[in-house]
Amino acid sequence: MATQRKLGRTASQRKALLRNLTTNLLWYGRIETTEAKAKEVRSIVDKMVTLAIREYDQTVEVEKEFNNEKMQVVKETFVNDLPSKLHARRLMMAYLYDVQEAKQDDESKADYKERTKDNKHPVVEKLFREYGPKYRARNQEKGCAGGYTKMYKLGPRRGDAAEMVIIEML
Repeated sequence: MATQRKLGRTASQRKALLRNLTTNLLWYGRIETTEAKAKEVRSIVDKMVTLAIREYDQTVEVEKEFNNEKMQVVKETFVNDLPSKLHARRLMMAYLYDVQEAKQDDESKADYKERTKDNKHPVVEKLFREYGPKYRARNQEKGCAGGYTKMYKLGPRRGDAAEMVIIEML
């Protein structure tokens, strides 16, 4: 029977810890943590990436007509998610925390707002735009699925001798 590791925490603390570690791994690409936590995060990340692989291209173009201020008919095309991708997006948004994109050094406040105005959930967008196509091509090339993370052992931590690892996205 597959059970979750307790990690010495209550259920709510454990859930928050794993959500935080998962979000940071997907956003930054690599994190340093203990081996037990990394093994738990690995399974969650694999599920998120598999969801992104299955649904990243499930979109449809929609053309909408509306009247502007001068009562002229204007047509615009939008790209909407199909119901399956919308469901996957909502599952990811329910689990992952929102991480705001960092402002670049040479960027003004107005430029930062302009760059980030359309992207309310950057971690979810990164899953669909970056990880989905990348790992689908990898799966088709190798003929297998899964194994999207890699762990490097660093040795015991000073103080409590917990085995430390770096877990990173391939």
